[in-house]
Amino acid sequence: MNDQDNTAPQGPIAPGTAPHLPGARGPGAAGIAGFLARHRTAAWITAAAVAFALLGSGAVVAGASTRSSASAPAPLPVTESPTPTPTPTPTPTPVRPVPGTVVPASHLRTCSVAALSTDSRLGSFQSQVVNATTGEVLFDRGGGTPSRTASVLKVLTSAAALSVLGSDFQATTLVVKGSEPGSIVLVGGGDLTLSRLPSGTESTYTGAAHLDTLAAQAVAAWHADPATANTPITSLVLDSSRFGDPAWDPSWNRKELTDGYMPEITALQVDGDRDNPKQSTSPRSSDPIGRAGQAFADLLGGSVTVTRGTAPSGATQLASVQSQPVSTLIKQALIVSDNTIAEMLARLVAIKSGSGNTFSALQKSTVAGLQTYGIDTTGILIADGSGLSDNNAVPPAYLTQLFIKINARQGNLGVIFDGLPVAGGKTGSLSYSDRFTGKNADADGSVFAKTGWIDTGYTLAGIIHAADGTPLTFAVYALGDVGDNAKQAIDTITAAFYRCGNNLSNT
Repeated sequence: MNDQDNTAPQGPIAPGTAPHLPGARGPGAAGIAGFLARHRTAAWITAAAVAFALLGSGAVVAGASTRSSASAPAPLPVTESPTPTPTPTPTPTPVRPVPGTVVPASHLRTCSVAALSTDSRLGSFQSQVVNATTGEVLFDRGGGTPSRTASVLKVLTSAAALSVLGSDFQATTLVVKGSEPGSIVLVGGGDLTLSRLPSGTESTYTGAAHLDTLAAQAVAAWHADPATANTPITSLVLDSSRFGDPAWDPSWNRKELTDGYMPEITALQVDGDRDNPKQSTSPRSSDPIGRAGQAFADLLGGSVTVTRGTAPSGATQLASVQSQPVSTLIKQALIVSDNTIAEMLARLVAIKSGSGNTFSALQKSTVAGLQTYGIDTTGILIADGSGLSDNNAVPPAYLTQLFIKINARQGNLGVIFDGLPVAGGKTGSLSYSDRFTGKNADADGSVFAKTGWIDTGYTLAGIIHAADGTPLTFAVYALGDVGDNAKQAIDTITAAFYRCGNNLSNT
């Protein structure tokens, strides 16, 4: 065997010749050695990578060997379920506040009546003007303050009568048999328009019932009854108990009776107790019941004694006549501001509603009648039916709201509209020569309103069909120490309302 070292170098390696590796056999080994000699750096990097891989494989084998030699398998590690990340609650996007009702832009109004409202002739001035279509208050000076209304109160009395009595109600005057032989009873039913003029002759109350008709019926029925046919009528009893006392309100000035504007309020009387039944303004007597009784006794003929009392319960009826219906009475009361009919209606409303039959019952009965219209009646005070008393109190704002319903002819309120005086009209309290004259005449035919006058104030309230076509409701009070020229100041500012229409400014 040869023991020589065959790896000893044999001399320098020729360039391009692979080094001779120990143990290499044959030409393949020489080729590898040559490659490594040519790529020394790459070879070192590759060798390092291989060594690392081998070390890693050894670790894996060692680990496997370790596990296989254990007496029991190690428990598998517990894999905990990951705690779910809570889904964040989304933050709501803030909502921009939106008004519940979109308020339209206010109309800029430029037509001012401020200078006219300070006219000294108006005294203590209160007023309100409303657009009747939209309900918007266009002008207001003390509109919420209850104050005396003068005859404008007749509008409230009329509205209550329409509500409680109805437009077709008629007051009835009766004749019944008395409790004594030869006796009859004339029972006043509250018709203060009953006339003593002969049938066919009109009193100031056109279409009123006549006393002679009643007397003729009574006499005919008396003689048609076998029980009384041969017995003359010798006794007449006057029953006026339907209305309670007093007949004159203490707050009224007594001169209103002698000046011819107001009678004593009794359930039995004729022609509103006028001295002249054909004249609206005529002095009244101090005994309206006696005047009516004597007129009826004269129609019976013969010698008839006249006394006062009440009809027996369940008495036999002999005759009856009826007043004009409420709808007609209202028109007659409003057009010329008739106090008599207004008081008649107010008292009949109190009786029908069960409130009583005196002046003291009117507050309850009138306000209750008005409540059916759905307007706040707070602050309203009712002392009478005509407005003659200073103790009445109504806010202008109540009137403007009521006239909205009248203008719309709600229910049967059109009756009131049809009875209102008209500026420049042919009849009524706005047709007089001192109303809506001169420059104010441009509102003629367009102002429908109730006038009012007492010693302590002038008033006007109603509806205006303005120049621009806007329907307005209005109320004007000129109160205090004012004179007759307050009427012209009221007309002037009312005509200004007419010209301004919906452009009326509150400043």
